[in-house]
Amino acid sequence: MAAVLLAGCGGSRPRAIEPLPEPPAKLTKATLAGPLCGGDSCECTESPSEAGLPESGAEKRYEIRLGPTENELWLTLGSMVLYKGVERATECFYVDLSPGKHLVKLRGRGEAGFAARLSISELSEHGAYQTFEFGCGGPGLCTMQQLKDFKSSLARYKRDIHDPCGSTKIRGLKWQTGTMPDRFHPSDLLLELTLDVYNFAPRQPSGHPSCANRF
Repeated sequence: MAAVLLAGCGGSRPRAIEPLPEPPAKLTKATLAGPLCGGDSCECTESPSEAGLPESGAEKRYEIRLGPTENELWLTLGSMVLYKGVERATECFYVDLSPGKHLVKLRGRGEAGFAARLSISELSEHGAYQTFEFGCGGPGLCTMQQLKDFKSSLARYKRDIHDPCGSTKIRGLKWQTGTMPDRFHPSDLLLELTLDVYNFAPRQPSGHPSCANRF
């Protein structure tokens, strides 16, 4: 049994799909940025200023958090691969992106089910902006009902902007699930979205009332 759920496309209906492709290799292969990163890993921080900002104003820095979950997660961002193994519940990565559209794919998988959690934050001199957040399971296993609830929750975001004080839109959000042996917990998930990074710099901290009708 397989299903696909689409967000942001109106009344799209579930349809049958082909089996999902294999996940990437179990390693991180990416250009990581900032003082918290070294080699193929980065330290997590609760203080956005510790992650630094790009020296060039032509790019913007983003924090990508995978987890907390007990299982593996993969995220591809363009040609980059970010991998969270089972050794740590949460992995953080910092990457610099230029203005334009960047395809993101999140993969969760497990024979008996899995949990998938993803947070993407745009960083600026004014702090962090919650560009996108997804969670299904963690604690517990991801269920089809949680995916349906997540789809319903997207209606509160106007114009596909999750944080209007930032400068990034979410486009083309969709996901596919694999087999569901018990009819409740999918064994595979592929979530896709596009980060549309605008070329202006955020001017206010997250939550500022002047941002309500921005771009």
